[in-house]
Amino acid sequence: MKNRTFITLLLSTGLALPALAQQTNSNSSVQPAASADQTAPASLQPASSQDFWDGDEPSLGALVLHPFASKAYVKRHVQPIRDRVNELDEITASNSKMIRDVDARAQQGIQLASEKVNLADAHASDAANKAQMAHQTATALDTRLATVETEVGNIDQYKSGPQTEIRFRPGQTRLSKQAEDALGEMAAQVKNQHGYIIEVEGFSSGQGQAAIANSRKMADSVVRYLVLNYEIPAYRIYVIGMGNASAAKSTIGTRVQISVLKNDLEQTAKQ
Repeated sequence: MKNRTFITLLLSTGLALPALAQQTNSNSSVQPAASADQTAPASLQPASSQDFWDGDEPSLGALVLHPFASKAYVKRHVQPIRDRVNELDEITASNSKMIRDVDARAQQGIQLASEKVNLADAHASDAANKAQMAHQTATALDTRLATVETEVGNIDQYKSGPQTEIRFRPGQTRLSKQAEDALGEMAAQVKNQHGYIIEVEGFSSGQGQAAIANSRKMADSVVRYLVLNYEIPAYRIYVIGMGNASAAKSTIGTRVQISVLKNDLEQTAKQ
């Protein structure tokens, strides 16, 4: 029973408070209107149907009696915040796009720089290989040049080899069978060889030009025999008609002395 009474009082109080608030608002609106009528005509005062939520700072009693704000009030206060949020979103999106563009350009620049570095490394490696090859070629050429210089220096450095002496009867230039056999043995020693020359010196008894001419004829007969029978190149044979070289040799009689001179070219060529 007591609970029912308490609930009834609460309901009565809840119903009475809105009525009291409406009465208070109507009284407050009537009093200003009356005062306004005293100072201005009624036609100049617009009718106001605006509630407290259209103001900036509602009273505490109004907040208790009317706890829910109107949509217009909420929109008026929320719209600037929403506009600012939208502006910040646009700025954030623009900054993100700028960051992506800068990052893309940076990545492209890094890739291009990396490609150029790789290309420069390849060119440097190729240049180093070519320089090494050039150095090796120059070294080989230096070695070959030193060898050639040695060979050229040894061209006219002949060493005396075996000697053969061919005797003639006075006034004759024909070779005897013994002389032909001796020349055959000498030619066999130089067959298929290089770097040699054959020096043929003719000596004859007598004096003056007649002795020189006779010694030259004997030497020519020896050369002719070697060229025709053993195919020794003529450019390897040097002929000298000595005549009667000295009084001491005049007692020896007429003869032809053949000397084989060799250098080191053949041995160098085989190496």
